[in-house]
Amino acid sequence: MLVKTSKPSFSKRLSGAERSSSCYEQDRRVFLKRSGLTVAGLSVLGSLPLGGICKAEAGAPPAPGASVITRKNICTHCSVGCSVIAKVSNGVWIGQEPDYDSPINRGSHCCKGAAVRDDVLSQRRLRYPVKLVNGQWIRISWKTAIDEIGDKLLAIRERAGPDSVYWLGSAKFTNEAAYLNRKLAAFWGTNNSDHQARICHSTTVTGVANTWGYGAMTNSYNDIRNARTILLMGGNPAEAHPVSLQHILEGKELNRANMIVVDPRMTRTAAHATEYVRVRPGTHIATIYGMLWHIFENGWEDKEFINQRVYGAEEIRKEAAKWPPREVERVTGLPEAQVRHIAQLFATQKPSTLIWAMGQTQFTTGTANVRASCLLLLATGNVGRPGAGANIFRGHTNVQGATDLGLDVTSLPLYYGLSEDAWRHWCRVWDVEYESMRGRFPSKTLMETPGIPSTRWFDATLLPRDQVTQPNPVQAMFIMGHGVNTITRMPEAVKGIEKLDLLVVCDPYPTAWSVLSERKDGIYLLPACTSFEMDGSRTASNRSLQWGEKIVDPVFESKNDYDTMYMLAAKLGFADLMFKNIKVENGSVSAEDILREINRGGWSTGYCGQSPERLKTHMKNQAKFDLVTLRAPKDDPEVGGDYYGLPWPCWGTPQFRHPGTPILYNTELPVIEGGGTFRARFGVERVVSRKVMENGREVERQEHDNLLADGSFSTGSEIKDGYPEFTLGVLKKLGWDKDLTSEERQTILRVSPDKPDLVSWATDLSGGIQRVAIQHGCSPYGNAKARMIAWNLPDPIPVHREPIYTPRPDLVSDYPTLPDARQFRVPNIGFSVQKAAVDQGIARHFPLILSSGRLVEYEGGGEETRSNKWLAELKQHMFVEINPANAAERGIKDGGWVWVMGAENSSRAKMKALVTDRVGRGVAWMPYHFAGWYEGKDLRTKYPSGADPIVLGESVNTLTTYGYDPATGMQEPKATLCQIKAA
Repeated sequence: MLVKTSKPSFSKRLSGAERSSSCYEQDRRVFLKRSGLTVAGLSVLGSLPLGGICKAEAGAPPAPGASVITRKNICTHCSVGCSVIAKVSNGVWIGQEPDYDSPINRGSHCCKGAAVRDDVLSQRRLRYPVKLVNGQWIRISWKTAIDEIGDKLLAIRERAGPDSVYWLGSAKFTNEAAYLNRKLAAFWGTNNSDHQARICHSTTVTGVANTWGYGAMTNSYNDIRNARTILLMGGNPAEAHPVSLQHILEGKELNRANMIVVDPRMTRTAAHATEYVRVRPGTHIATIYGMLWHIFENGWEDKEFINQRVYGAEEIRKEAAKWPPREVERVTGLPEAQVRHIAQLFATQKPSTLIWAMGQTQFTTGTANVRASCLLLLATGNVGRPGAGANIFRGHTNVQGATDLGLDVTSLPLYYGLSEDAWRHWCRVWDVEYESMRGRFPSKTLMETPGIPSTRWFDATLLPRDQVTQPNPVQAMFIMGHGVNTITRMPEAVKGIEKLDLLVVCDPYPTAWSVLSERKDGIYLLPACTSFEMDGSRTASNRSLQWGEKIVDPVFESKNDYDTMYMLAAKLGFADLMFKNIKVENGSVSAEDILREINRGGWSTGYCGQSPERLKTHMKNQAKFDLVTLRAPKDDPEVGGDYYGLPWPCWGTPQFRHPGTPILYNTELPVIEGGGTFRARFGVERVVSRKVMENGREVERQEHDNLLADGSFSTGSEIKDGYPEFTLGVLKKLGWDKDLTSEERQTILRVSPDKPDLVSWATDLSGGIQRVAIQHGCSPYGNAKARMIAWNLPDPIPVHREPIYTPRPDLVSDYPTLPDARQFRVPNIGFSVQKAAVDQGIARHFPLILSSGRLVEYEGGGEETRSNKWLAELKQHMFVEINPANAAERGIKDGGWVWVMGAENSSRAKMKALVTDRVGRGVAWMPYHFAGWYEGKDLRTKYPSGADPIVLGESVNTLTTYGYDPATGMQEPKATLCQIKAA
C-alpha cells in the first residue's frame, strides 16, 4: 500500500507553500501531461524533472515498540458498502487494506476505495474556518464562525421567518448525522431540508413506494448471483459501483444468465452483456410498454402471481396495447425483433432482476419511468423471491440511509410524512410538546407542507415573492456535504448565490459554492471531517446497516457533523431540547445515543432493531455471514440467524432480535425469519366509478375493488389471506391483544389515551403490536396487492412524455409533458418551456442529445476525489464524448478543445473532445464530477490558499436545462440538447 511519507506536502512539492496560481498551473499541467491518462503514470513519477514531484514510496515502519491497531469503516464513495480496514499507529492512519471478511466486497476495492486514505490525509483539505471578506478568505476561529453565523441566521429568521433559511444536507452523512440534520431543521421550524437523493433517486423512492410499499432496493447485490436474467436499464455499475459487478458477473457466469444492457451509450457494463440494446434517451416507458406488449400478446405474464398479488393489471394490459412494435420503433428506434427477444428472456428465463440507477430516474418522467419498471417486474412475477426484484443501485455511501432518516422536503424521518400524526409521533420520541414544536413554524399549514426541493433552491431565491408559496424567498443556505455543481441550470444557481444574504458551506474540502459567483462577502467555509474520522452507521443500497468506527481523530481543525450541529443548536437556543435524550460530553455528541433514539422512533421502516451493539457485533463477525444469502448460522452465539447488517425492516426492539429482511415481500419465508408481504399502505379497498351496461343503457356505477392479497400469505401466517395494517383495534378483533405485556399496554395508552385502538404498528413506541403480529406469522404493515395503478400520482398509469428539450419535436403533440402547475412551493412551467422550444425550433440549433453519467475515477460533485492525488492522476480533463460522424461534420478531432453550447441561458463550456463510437450519432455524453471552471474561465485563484482541487474542469450542469418531475422535483440532466464546435 501507499503510505504517508516524511516528504513535504504535495502542494509544497509542486512549487512552494506560497506558490502563485500561474506557476502552480504550469507545473500541474506539465506533471499531468507527462503522467499520461492511465495509472501507468504512477511508474514514472520518480523520473519527472519537477524538483518536488517524487515517486510514491512506502513510509518507514512504525518505531520499535509502537502499537499498530486496526479499525473498520465503510468506503465513502458509493452505495455498495465495502469495508475498509485501517492500520493506525500513534493516532496516524499508516495503511489500509480491503476487508476480506466482508460478504459485500470480499477483499476488493475499486480505485476510489483503494485511495480513501488520502481523503483523510490530503493536504488539499480545508484546514480551519474561513470567511470571505472583500474577496479575500480570512481565517477565523470556530467560536467566531458559529457566533457570527448564528447571529445572521437569527436576524434572518426575525426578519423573514424560518422558511427563509435552507438546510441542505448530505448523502455522505452517517445515518445519525442525517437524522440529526433533519431534526435540526425541524427545531428551526422548516421543511426546507433536503440532500442528494433529490437529484438521484427521489423518483425511485416515490415510484417504488407507491407500487408495493417501500421505496428501496428489494433484494441485494449478493442476491444477483441467483438470477437467470439480469436486465440493466439505466445503470453503469462497472464505473458507478465497480465491486457490485463481481456479483453481477458471477451470476452471469455461474448461472449462464442472460445479461441485457439497455443504454444509449456503449458503457463498460454493456461490454460484458450478452445483449446490448442502444435506445434513445428519454424513452424508457415506451421501451417497457413495448416489452409488455409482447409479454401480454404471447401469454408470458405470471397469471397466478398477478391474480393473487397485483391490482390493476387489466388497465396496464390496455395501455400496453397502445404500443405495438411499429409505434415502439417510431418513438425509441428499437426494432421489433430485439424488443420481443429481451421481453421473452425476461419473462420466461426466471428469476429475472431489473437493475437501474440514475439512467431511469433523472427525467421529468422519472417517477413514471420507475413505475414502468415495477410494472414489468409485477407482470412477470419477478418480485419477492431470490434472484429477482428491483435492484436499485444508489449513489453515495449513505444516500439510502440519509433518505430513510428524513433528509427529504416531504417527510420526517423514516417516511412518516408531515401530517399532524407524524409530527406528534416524533415529538413523543423527542420528548417535546407538540404545541411547542408547532410554534416554531410560521403556520400549521407550512408545518405540514413539503418544502422546496434542492433542485429549485435558486428559483426560490430569484422568483418574485408572489411565486414562492411561503412568507419570504430563501435568503440563506446552510450546506453540509453537497456540491452545487451537481444541480442543473448552473447559470441560475450563480445568480441565486449572489442573491443570498448568507451562504455557509461545511465540507472537508472547499467546493464550487465558494468560487462560482462574484460574491465578495457573506460566505463562510467550515471544515468538516470525513466519515473516517467519526463513528456512526451507514445503510448500503441493499438496506444493510454497517457500523463504521472512527479511524483517527479529525485532522487539522475539522469537526464531525454531530459536534458542529450541537454547537449551532446551542447558539440558536434549542440544544437542550434537541439533545435531551442524546449524551453530550464536553461538546462531543454520542453517535450511539443518536442511533438509539432512531431505534425508539423508527417503527414504520423497521429501523428499530438495529442497535449500535448489534451492528458492532456484525462488523466483528463478518466472516460468519454467507456470501449469497447474507445469513449467519443459526447456532452462532453472537450473530446466530441474523442477515448481515440487519437489513431493514428489522422489526421490534433490539431485544426481539429480528434477523432483518434480506429480500422484501418474500412470502416463502416466515416474517420472523425475514419474510414479508406487499404493504397495505393504501387501504383495504378502492372505490371506482365504472361505466357498465344495464338494461341496454350505459350507466355509471360505484364499485369497490379489493386491495388486499387474494390467497397469498407468508409462510406460517395464521391469517391465510390478505389483511390490513395492524392496530390495537385489529389485535382486539383477532383476540391477539392478550399477548401484549402490561408494560406494552401502558405505553400504547400513553401514545393515545383517548383512542388507543387507533395506535398502529408504526406509532406504538413499545413495539408490542409489531411483536404480536409477527409471532402470529403476519407482517405488521398488512398483506396487500401491489398497485399497477397509483391513483395519487400525476400519471396514475405511466405515460411516455417527451423530454422538455426533445430532439423529436414531431412527437410532442402526441406525447407532451404535463401542464404547468405549482409544485413544492414554486411554479413548474415545463409545459411552457417545452412548447417554446418546439415553437422556436431549438432542436435545429442544438441538434445533439446531451446526457451525463459517472466515471470510475471520481464520485458525485468530485470535490473530494479530484483532490485525491492518486485519483487525480487517472483523469485530468473534463471531456465530452461525441460520435465520429458528428465530430467529422464539425471538424472536431479526438483530444481537441471544443465549446459545448447549451439550449438555455446562452450557456457554454470548454473541454476536450473524446471522439468515440460509445455514443451513437446524435448523442453527446459528459461526466458530472467536474467543477472549478465556468464557461471557459479557470477559477483556481478563487479557492482558499492551498485548498484548490488538483483537477478542475467545467461542469456539465452549466449546460443542462429546465425540466422537473412533478411528483418529486427531480431534474432532467439525462436528456437535453446541445451543440458542439471546435474551440
